Amino acid sequence: MGKVDGKVAIVTGGARGMGAAHSTLLTAEGARVFVCDVLDEEGKALAAGIGAEYRHLDVTNQGNWADVVADVEATAGPVGVLINNAGVVGFTPVAEADLEEWNRVIGINLTGVFLGIRSVAASMKAGGGGVIVNISSTAGIMGYTNLAAYVASKWGVRGLTKAAALDLGKDGIRVVSIHPGGIRTPMTAGLELGSMFASQPIPRIGEPEEVAKLMMYLVADATYSTGTEFIIDGGSTVGQALNV
Repeated sequence: MGKVDGKVAIVTGGARGMGAAHSTLLTAEGARVFVCDVLDEEGKALAAGIGAEYRHLDVTNQGNWADVVADVEATAGPVGVLINNAGVVGFTPVAEADLEEWNRVIGINLTGVFLGIRSVAASMKAGGGGVIVNISSTAGIMGYTNLAAYVASKWGVRGLTKAAALDLGKDGIRVVSIHPGGIRTPMTAGLELGSMFASQPIPRIGEPEEVAKLMMYLVADATYSTGTEFIIDGGSTVGQALNV
């Protein structure tokens, strides 16, 4: 028997990286998973391979959200789990960032999370409750150089999680955020990663499957937790392990 047997789950940015790991584990644990992304070919291939279903979803488009949620409800029933995972990053110093890039990052990383929460709330309430897991970042805990829009968006996700937990708790809906550090995904591909992790208590990059395990705990077992953040970063936000 799976930990989430019979649950209906939507995973945004589900085609690859952490989203693929979330989709795969939820399916393995018995959920009916809808992999949602704008990467149609990758998303369809993943869904076919793990026994899930694929839906095209631009998380910045509220009409697209409404259509997908209505389709999922008609196909499988009320949404019980939402993993707001879709995200992008852009490396630009704050003084050089243009408004278009700022709006792109904020739109996907923060507005997309807001639209997801708003879009599934009624469905979850009708189904007797649910769990929303918002994927933030350690950039929602601390600042990073040349990542002003990304940091702002991820701090926003952290705050939005707390506000949504207060608003939706009466409907039996828990809302939490996960804050990964460096994880081996397409977003980190091509970066010089080795030196970034040398001083961490756990001196290595994280794997998407490790984040998915934390997600599963929050969905299935953390029944007394809402509105708070869960950090998975190899200890990077703790401080540096200095050899003295």
